[in-house]
Amino acid sequence: MTGFALALILLAAALHATWNLAAKRAASGLPFVWISGVLSLALWTPVTLIYLWRYPHQLTGLGVGFMVLSGVLHAGYSLFLQRAYRAGDFSLVYPVARGTGPLLSSIAAIAFLGERPSPLALAGGLTIISSIFWLTGGFEKVGRVILNAPGLRRHRKASAPAAAAQSSHLAAIGYGVGTGAFIAAYTVADRQGVTLAAVPPLLLDWGGGLARTALFAPFAVARWPEVRTVWRDHKLACYAVAVLGPLAYILVLWAMTFTPLTAVAPAREVSILFAAMLGARVLNEGDTRRRLTAAAAMALGVVALALG
Repeated sequence: MTGFALALILLAAALHATWNLAAKRAASGLPFVWISGVLSLALWTPVTLIYLWRYPHQLTGLGVGFMVLSGVLHAGYSLFLQRAYRAGDFSLVYPVARGTGPLLSSIAAIAFLGERPSPLALAGGLTIISSIFWLTGGFEKVGRVILNAPGLRRHRKASAPAAAAQSSHLAAIGYGVGTGAFIAAYTVADRQGVTLAAVPPLLLDWGGGLARTALFAPFAVARWPEVRTVWRDHKLACYAVAVLGPLAYILVLWAMTFTPLTAVAPAREVSILFAAMLGARVLNEGDTRRRLTAAAAMALGVVALALG
């Protein structure tokens, strides 16, 4: 990986963690996602038009297809992310989602794109998985889930508060993993969009945003009172996501045009460190030492993946 690619990815990581903090504070589901999408189109359409005026680009049917696919996959990602933030802490959900994404992306790159990472990269993937389990208490919870399975729960009955807490925690983890799966899917698809279909990063992100916002529009109109409430209460968060979200991802797409996916996808997860610190310090979420230690271990895994 070149120094320029690394610089793009590190800047994108800081921006990504920042807009995710804003999204966590809002945690308002589809209305928030749709408003942010509309604002993003309003703010980024003039930039896109200026770019096309300066650098004319002829879109092919394949390119349009990748733009639509990007919008659909990002729509699923956005909904899962909001549900995850409503179910669990920022510094818990974010590392799970961002740790799962690069691992699945790397597997897809090996299986479908012909990339061959080294043993060091594979060790980095295992480090990420282990860190996720340690962060979320996964090793303990797997045992608890087995012991509390219907067939084994004959003589044990948890208290209502404990059962509710466990259910909420596992739900947050589940949504986090689902978010990671969408991250992997759109990462692979968008990488092909900027390489195979040669769609400029700015245009791919704008087109995907247009498709995603159009897809959500009927549902947003049906929930218009919620849309108005979200806009009234979370204007700054909406603007933060509308500006920083596309900017962060355009930088990543730019790096993808000249860097292997098995390096870019995991390296961008340095944002885990930024997110864990923001969640612990800004949101005053507990278990600071455990979460920061796990996030640091995941970052080491990311570095191993990138170097491998």
